[in-house]
Amino acid sequence: MKYIMKTTRAFKSSALYSALLLTSLCTTATGQSNDLTVNVLLNAAAPARDMTKNAQPNILFIIADDLNLALGSYAESKTRPHYSTVNTPNLDKLAAQGIRFENAFVQNPLCSPSRASLLSGLRPATHGVHTTRQPPLETMSGEMRLLPEHFHDNGYYTARVGKVGHNTYEDIVDWDSSNFALSRDPEAIIHFPGYLPGIDRSEVRDITWGIGSENGMNRQEVLRSVGGRPLGLPLSWRATDELTRMTPDGTTSQRIIQLLAQNRDKPFFIAAGFHKPHQPWVAPAKFFDQHPLDQIQLPPQREGDTIDIPGPATEISKFDAQLTERQHKQAIAAYHATVTMMDTYVGELMQALEDLDLADSTIVVFTSDHGFQLNEHGGLWRKNVQFDESIRVPLIVRLPDGGNAGAAVPGLVELVDLYPTLAELVNLPKPAHDLEGLSFVPLLENPTRQWKSAAFSQSRREGHDGLTIRTDRYRYTQWSPLEGAGATMKELYDLQQDPMEFNNLADEPAHASRVAELSKRLAQGWQGALPKSLIN
Repeated sequence: MKYIMKTTRAFKSSALYSALLLTSLCTTATGQSNDLTVNVLLNAAAPARDMTKNAQPNILFIIADDLNLALGSYAESKTRPHYSTVNTPNLDKLAAQGIRFENAFVQNPLCSPSRASLLSGLRPATHGVHTTRQPPLETMSGEMRLLPEHFHDNGYYTARVGKVGHNTYEDIVDWDSSNFALSRDPEAIIHFPGYLPGIDRSEVRDITWGIGSENGMNRQEVLRSVGGRPLGLPLSWRATDELTRMTPDGTTSQRIIQLLAQNRDKPFFIAAGFHKPHQPWVAPAKFFDQHPLDQIQLPPQREGDTIDIPGPATEISKFDAQLTERQHKQAIAAYHATVTMMDTYVGELMQALEDLDLADSTIVVFTSDHGFQLNEHGGLWRKNVQFDESIRVPLIVRLPDGGNAGAAVPGLVELVDLYPTLAELVNLPKPAHDLEGLSFVPLLENPTRQWKSAAFSQSRREGHDGLTIRTDRYRYTQWSPLEGAGATMKELYDLQQDPMEFNNLADEPAHASRVAELSKRLAQGWQGALPKSLIN
């Protein structure tokens, strides 16, 4: 296995690293690198390959962590008041240059299971990964060629920096080059980006400053069960004094630019895995300054909203509920601050493609592993539920020829579709294992054409298996006990009339026929939702 761990010292010894630091220091206010730094970068780069008519394009795959649709280019930023202040100029520019998918869904709104589907082209019922603590190699065959491996087998150089698999499970993928984000701790080899420094320039401090540490709890402390709080991160944030380029995601961006420059002479599949906006929300203070509290709105609530939600379908933490209104607003602002920071790194990568003369030969894909709840439904945070805020993600594809630039695709797609789509875009043969996604290349060619009739997602929570079918109008979910007897609990929402999913219609007699129909379609599975034009 070509699993290469780069240390801080090895990275900084590179001649190109110096050029990249110079580039990051000398970029103009417009985001354009000046001539000097571009020349330094190009002089240290490999020669560009000759892109003949039949030459295979490159792939730059960018994946964020915990990113919902709070992006300026998505309609939700206008219709959901708590999304409205987000600042994402670079992703908005990418959407204008590419094709934006309005209805892209994950197969499980949890990091490791979602990424397992994306990388394998298989659904949770097949690959068997349902939790973040379940090693994917326990369920995935060693003979299976994952997405980057299939590209490698067909002549592509493959590399990743940052979170593409799932932290300790990154080694399930065999890359030509595999690197974690650089640690803030120079002695560390593997970097886990969650960190909480004892400094905070935000307007309002998080709850960890009041439950055990006068300087705010550090990562090790918040990952322990404290005072009855369950294991895991409380809502936590820090506005720091650090430089943008020296955050973990900042070093990921710089390392990706290095890889782009070093491998211009061959077709490549290079993946940038940004950790943000995953918790804890740590970013330089300048990104917090762009999201002042007096501009933040809390999500709309409806009295009695949670009464008709099945128990396994939601979990409102009493520790989240202890936050004041201003702390809840600051939590949303901190989330947006890390989104804006991540957007800055996307802009750096897009500028690098231009500077390195790679823009016209590289397919750019941007997405997230799942969404994130921001205090909806009576105080619901995080993910691993089946509400739209968790299972729906941004997806932008920019083609080298600029085809259909600025188009919005209303059709339903799933992240499990990325494997067959990218393989078809560069004319790779099908892998040995049968994929369970559907190439959406036809949507790239004709964004408004009819497509899938439904998408499918799943969560395992509180001893129940939650299976969802999501159509263009409805979300229907069945929560069934994993062991023993017990009733199946149901959710049905009319998203046309109720986009915030306030009213569960599953038990209303007027919707009994709809429940029966969607239950039948859910049992039929993803094959039953394929476009009729492809199965007739």
